[in-house]
Amino acid sequence: MSVEVESIRDDDFLVKVSAATSTEHRVTLTDAYWEQVWNRSLPKKEIVSRSFAFLLEREPNSSIMRTFDLPVIQRYFSEYEGIAATWK
Repeated sequence: MSVEVESIRDDDFLVKVSAATSTEHRVTLTDAYWEQVWNRSLPKKEIVSRSFAFLLEREPNSSIMRTFDLPVIQRYFSEYEGIAATWK
């Protein structure tokens, strides 16, 4: 499986997951959420990539929503922000 993250605009990303079933996802990471969780310490593209790695450890790519804002992950996986805040 491979994951490719493309920046569409400052807050919007296209994530392509190549697997048995390939999928594409539009993800939004706002400056406010970037500041809140990561204090702008990591590039947004890297955060989106790591967030997909986090998701793919927990569910198949075909189960991941096709369009979502990154904070939505916390609603489904309560440990997300705690783990994500430690990324360096």
